[in-house]
Amino acid sequence: MNPDIREESEPVLAELLDPQAVSVSNAGEIFRNQPNATAHPVNREGRIAAIDVLRGFALLGILLLNIQCFAMPSIAYLNPTAYGDLEKANYWVWWCTHVLGDQKFMSIFSMLFGAGVVLMTRSGQARTGHSAAIHYRRMFWLILFGFLHAHLLWDGDILFSYGICGLLLWPLRNLSAKVLIPVGLVLIAFGSLPILELGLSMPLWPEDALAELNHEWQPSDESIQQILDAFRGSWLDQAPYRSMEAIVFQTVILAFWTFWRAGGLMIVGMGLFQLDFFHARWPSSRYLLLVMLTLPIGVSLSAYGVHWNEQRDWATQTSYLLGSLWNYWGSLLTAIAFASLVILICKSRLIRLLFPLASVGQMALSNYLMQTVICTSIFYGHGLGWFGYLERAEQLLIVIGVWLTQLIVSPIWLNYFRFGPAEWLWRSLTYWKLQPMLSNG
Repeated sequence: MNPDIREESEPVLAELLDPQAVSVSNAGEIFRNQPNATAHPVNREGRIAAIDVLRGFALLGILLLNIQCFAMPSIAYLNPTAYGDLEKANYWVWWCTHVLGDQKFMSIFSMLFGAGVVLMTRSGQARTGHSAAIHYRRMFWLILFGFLHAHLLWDGDILFSYGICGLLLWPLRNLSAKVLIPVGLVLIAFGSLPILELGLSMPLWPEDALAELNHEWQPSDESIQQILDAFRGSWLDQAPYRSMEAIVFQTVILAFWTFWRAGGLMIVGMGLFQLDFFHARWPSSRYLLLVMLTLPIGVSLSAYGVHWNEQRDWATQTSYLLGSLWNYWGSLLTAIAFASLVILICKSRLIRLLFPLASVGQMALSNYLMQTVICTSIFYGHGLGWFGYLERAEQLLIVIGVWLTQLIVSPIWLNYFRFGPAEWLWRSLTYWKLQPMLSNG
């Protein structure tokens, strides 16, 4: 996820959201005439409306998936039969969020993050003739934020992994789209190979390894109860479980899954940014064609994956690894379809209705962290202690409540302040200078 993307603006779209918006497409020429220019953030007037809307859409959407990890033992995210009721309304809530949401919003975030790397490079080059120091400082602070977020609040953090990917992928930023997009797809494909290889070889595994994997996939009642007791307990009771999961995410999963999947999508996002995909400059017919081509195939693959796993009773040897590949590939196509559809809406007059969503996107880092604060306060023992008590249909009500809160609060906040609080801190640390906070400051 890139909670802080700054842009050359698309004047028409920007003016629909902000009458004061101006184009900065000639920023490079302006700053070349100012040899003493120093690096600093671009104002809100220099943003692309479609990117803010798309980021806000992805941020709210990902809570549909994350809520399961906030509210229940995290294995229930991967294996819906491991915990909780899966009948009637609960089943359809899970089915819809999995088929239409799982990995789709994360994919959009990853592409936007890659777009942000290109954008920040251009911005830094235009102002000072260099961009490396700012980029690496920016990623360093993101990694630190993610580390603290994961170990102190919630182990499902993605900021740490995105920061690591950003550090490693920055040298690719100047390649052409014709190179970036194929390279990104190759990385994504490479990330699926270990899943395929391990899944196919599972019948040859030693019995003790299979037993351990089966216990992880379908924990015993005793193991589930230990997790419930921990997260219904105090913050200190939760700490060992949270840090243990965070370490796995930040090492093993990052090395074998996140880097290849998210990193590949970031590279694709770099290429799409260079092709003006995110600028809403393509003809509407092209975005519509992408929706029509990718959405049916993507949704069908993910839906068939559910059917495939259900036919095998979510057995460890078939569903843990091989069963995830249907959605691994289907989600890529669905993410492109969703992004195209949102941008298509942004090209219409309906964008006026999306102002709250754009505000959520402008404060994405703050809103992402606030989702953690709200949900852990509801479900964990240092708050209301509802962990493990709400079924999936009931969790959906919490999601809608958080959505409404952020859609209402974000525009109000930005009416008075330039940035969200987390964005302000991130920018101040990145540029080694306190940024003005008030809108009229």
